[in-house]
Amino acid sequence: MVSAVFHSPLEPQAPAGASDASKPIAVSAHPTSAAGPKASGPASPPPRSDARQRWNALWLAVLPPLCGVGLLLGLWAVVSATTGQSIPGPLQTWAQAVEIFSDPFYRNGPNDQGVGWNVLASLQRVAVGFGLAALVGIPAGFVIGRFAFLSRMCNPVISLLRPVSPLAWLPIGLLVFKGANPAAIWTIFICSIWPMVINTAVGVQRVPQDYMNVARVLNLSEWKIATTILFPAVLPYMLTGVRLAVGTAWLVIVAAEMLTGGVGIGFWVWDEWNNLNVTNILVAIFVIGGVGLLLEWALVRLATAFTFEEVQS
Repeated sequence: MVSAVFHSPLEPQAPAGASDASKPIAVSAHPTSAAGPKASGPASPPPRSDARQRWNALWLAVLPPLCGVGLLLGLWAVVSATTGQSIPGPLQTWAQAVEIFSDPFYRNGPNDQGVGWNVLASLQRVAVGFGLAALVGIPAGFVIGRFAFLSRMCNPVISLLRPVSPLAWLPIGLLVFKGANPAAIWTIFICSIWPMVINTAVGVQRVPQDYMNVARVLNLSEWKIATTILFPAVLPYMLTGVRLAVGTAWLVIVAAEMLTGGVGIGFWVWDEWNNLNVTNILVAIFVIGGVGLLLEWALVRLATAFTFEEVQS
């Protein structure tokens, strides 16, 4: 029995007598050339390993600060050399700092105490003055931001008193409180209150009006509005004001203690100047900067934990 094979008109036919090797070969979806497969596009570079990325990130995080510190030390050494060692150089200051911090909590009388006691005394004054400013400034910011009449009434007063130099308030404190320590606390209070009042009021004014409309529909009391609507929305702004206020307080206390005396890092700087001990003054400058940096870092971490991304940006 002979079977007939029918070919489609579009199908190529092999010539008669051709072997199986000459039959058409199926063509793949990706044709190849004699040189090999064609590249579909430019070859992508191989991804870098995680270890290399971590190393680059660490290098970028460490190198710029080291360059900045090296530049500072270099300029410091040049200034020390050009002034005939009247300003001690980095090595001499480092040796003096090691000696000072070998016993930072010694007591040889009321006016001769270690740097640790002076820093603690200054931090205590800052804590009291700053705490009083927070107790007054944050509620005042809520009220000023909540009511338009109070906002318009207080704006001229805040604009007038906020630019006043901190030391201008010190004589008023001495006159009213008849003591150096309360006068220093008063100076911290009056200079720390403005950032908290302004930032809290701005945060209240930026609460979306839709939130207030919902509160009006639900007939919420002012206490409920403040605790359930305003406080969560204003918290990032309030913490920003707190961070700015504590930096201002630490700046003010050094200047105030120079004038009022007693125990404190500002008085310690002034006392070392009276003794013509410039090396200790340089050590105190770095101590003041380090404590301020720690306070700023702690409050930035606190503010970041409660701040929305759009406020951070």
